[in-house]
Amino acid sequence: MKATAALCTVAACLALTGCTSTIESRENMLVAAGFRIRPADTPGMRASIEALPPNRFVRRIINGNVVYLYADPTVCRCVFYGDQTAYGTYQRMVFEQNLADQQQMTAMMNRQAAWGRYWGRPGPFWY
Repeated sequence: MKATAALCTVAACLALTGCTSTIESRENMLVAAGFRIRPADTPGMRASIEALPPNRFVRRIINGNVVYLYADPTVCRCVFYGDQTAYGTYQRMVFEQNLADQQQMTAMMNRQAAWGRYWGRPGPFWY
């Protein structure tokens, strides 16, 4: 019984670690796309971060300009903000990353398929 509880605890920790690395990867892409960071160093700023949906984009119009906000209340406790150009760059980077992941998965599937019947591709009939 204790072993099962310990195993469940380890599995939960590993799952949470995977989520954190995904969020950190997303935040690295945000910075690379041109978003700027505003830390929540005041109580008012912390309250405004809590009001925003966590780890989601929010589109606001400020002084006639479109601004995209991305609140992170857990990892860095900050808000990423950027304009339409930064958001477009981020969307392009996400698309390219998904395409690269898909190409890698396709290559792995093709490599596994190459081990087909009797451990490899069939050769000429005289082999």
